[in-house]
Amino acid sequence: MLGYIHSADRGVPNAVLGEVADVLRSQGLRVTGLIQERAPDDGAHPCDMDLKCLPDGPSFPIAQHLGRGSRGCRMDVGALEGGVSYVAEQVAGGADIFILNKFGAQEAQGRGFRETIAAALARGIPVLTVVNPLNIDAFRDFAAGSEQEVEGEVAAILSWVAAQRVGDQQAR
Repeated sequence: MLGYIHSADRGVPNAVLGEVADVLRSQGLRVTGLIQERAPDDGAHPCDMDLKCLPDGPSFPIAQHLGRGSRGCRMDVGALEGGVSYVAEQVAGGADIFILNKFGAQEAQGRGFRETIAAALARGIPVLTVVNPLNIDAFRDFAAGSEQEVEGEVAAILSWVAAQRVGDQQAR
């Protein structure tokens, strides 16, 4: 029940995940997670983006503004952890699917949404995320063979979600 889109494309999977979340919510499913809401502007640092907690939670910038000369990580870990807390509460309250914009560096290092993903899976909530080539090995180690690659287009994802729901109903 751990689906992933393997992609190096910046931005493309985010639009797809947002559309999938909207379709699933219109079908009456309880969708939780986090999607990218605002992409970086032209000329901006790739980390300059906003994330939105699903279904209707807060949006927040994910990058610290450290100035032009900075070379280190710009991730605002405190903001990310706020998103983790919000989504963890949603997962604990029950959901039909958990969508995460990215299994990224924080998750690869054992932080970020890693525990929330595990909690969702333990509750039988399907999880869908995007994994880039830099983090695929850490993701596969984390998933321990339970992962399933999903094509990064709306119809394929909706089909995967439907299959997870049928499998869940048959298991009951």
